[in-house]
Amino acid sequence: MAPATSLEKPQGEEKWVCDSSVDHKGRIPDRSATGGWRASLFIIVIEFGERLSYFGLATNLIMYLTKELHEDLKTAAKNVNYWNGVTSMMPLVGGFVADAVLGRFFTVVISSLVYIAGLTLLSLSQLVPRLKPCDAAACGGGRSMRVHEVIFFLAIYLISVGTGGHKPSLESFGADQFDDNHAEERKRKMSYFNWWNFALCGGLLFGVTVIPYAHDAVGWWLVDVVLTATMCFSLVVFVAGKTFYRYRAPVGSPFTPMVQVVASALAKRGLPLPSDDGELYEVPKTEQSSRRLLCHTNKLRFLDKAAIIEHKDDAAAFAVEKSNPWRLATVTQVEELKLIIGIVPIWLTALPFGIAMSQSSTFFIKQASVMDRKLGGFEIPPASVFALGAVGMLITVTLYDKLLEPAVRRATGQERGVSILKRIGVGMTLSAAAMAAAALVERRRLTATAPMTVFWLVPQYMAMGLGDGFALVGLQEYFYEQVPDGMRSLGIGLYLSIFGVASFLSSLLITAVDRATTWFARDLNGSRLDSFYWLVAALNAVNICVFVCIARSYSYKRVQSKVAVVDSPEADA
Repeated sequence: MAPATSLEKPQGEEKWVCDSSVDHKGRIPDRSATGGWRASLFIIVIEFGERLSYFGLATNLIMYLTKELHEDLKTAAKNVNYWNGVTSMMPLVGGFVADAVLGRFFTVVISSLVYIAGLTLLSLSQLVPRLKPCDAAACGGGRSMRVHEVIFFLAIYLISVGTGGHKPSLESFGADQFDDNHAEERKRKMSYFNWWNFALCGGLLFGVTVIPYAHDAVGWWLVDVVLTATMCFSLVVFVAGKTFYRYRAPVGSPFTPMVQVVASALAKRGLPLPSDDGELYEVPKTEQSSRRLLCHTNKLRFLDKAAIIEHKDDAAAFAVEKSNPWRLATVTQVEELKLIIGIVPIWLTALPFGIAMSQSSTFFIKQASVMDRKLGGFEIPPASVFALGAVGMLITVTLYDKLLEPAVRRATGQERGVSILKRIGVGMTLSAAAMAAAALVERRRLTATAPMTVFWLVPQYMAMGLGDGFALVGLQEYFYEQVPDGMRSLGIGLYLSIFGVASFLSSLLITAVDRATTWFARDLNGSRLDSFYWLVAALNAVNICVFVCIARSYSYKRVQSKVAVVDSPEADA
């Protein structure tokens, strides 16, 4: 089946954006004055600032826990994984609030204020004498390490809550600035996800180079103050761009229509499906305004019974029937539920990839801390080695957007050069290779008679960064595009939850391995981290095989005539 093509648009539709969005005054947006790169660049700049704040904290967290709070390696790694897990799970709540209640713009503003409150509390824990950390022998005069720990963990979990609303809302709000019904804007949206991640990596790069150097040279207090100021500035810039944005009103709970589809299908379970799918109920195009209608698919046919019209020959009875959403659903509502069901296997097969990723912010950094980090007369902070992954991702997204995707697009004639799931699969393969490289390097380090240079970590970090450039961007685009239009913030929340659940699973895996083996000791030199890396690599290799089987039979979201089909099942064959 060939992808559908856009219909030629009247001149008025070129001037006005007819995709249910509005401008800051509630009017139909003028295409030339709102949205597009003009608005999304504001948002991409904000992402740079927020990621600088986040990674400035996240990549130094394991070092702070072990050096300042004196936690052992296993406890520190599990605490980092728990924090990463909560931080990555909160976007499910934030995404729901954005889609159903507040809207994306106001969710970003409110969550940013919570984020700033957490950073401010973190700064106070370093500046107020009674709240500062201290050794057990040095504590006195009302100071207590326990008080500092409480304030510190309260602050970082406030940041988790702030990230929960900020991250899914901001990314989906940026993608909303491009009209799916306009061919040129649709292509720009594909590039948007690449450049969004370019900004993310830029913030990460500064967060793991400049910030660690600042805390080594001056102290943790300077880091916390700088991160707080950066986040405040980001919020000011975001609000300053409000006249350029396109807004979408919250649509209420996206789950209610799905429950209605299930209830309607169960109520009509005894009815036969019509031989002609065209007899299933759908809102007439003359009544559907700007909402996009989905094409019918032949999967999960039982759910199609929700759209069976029971009284099509009786106008009065039909009017009553269609007014009851618990009795009659549209084809689009049925297909939206099918989309969510189809997402579940992809989400599950992304978890082992997330487990591999979580090692780069915990054990990879701890590896760097016991290696020779001298570069001339300068010693590289351990967390700064994380920048190698960011460099790999920057290279990947740039070459992908400027060279690979245009070349494949010309060769295949398809609007999207490489299908989303193929891109994700390539990234998963590279991340498995990164874990294998990490195992080989760690084995060599353990048997070396002299400290190895930290640059031995380049292969594993670069492979992980290259994998992120494929898989992370692909997953973001997948969970934005392949969910119902009314739950795109929640879709980004689902994407982020992969890494939250993966962090929890990584902690459980560490606990299970620790109980079953002697691979983990109190310090790294007494541990067998290489064996753990091989285990993670093997899990990912098996998972890739499962992912390929699922991807080959996956049916992409298909939208009726107004907009082209972005991907089709044949694209992954």
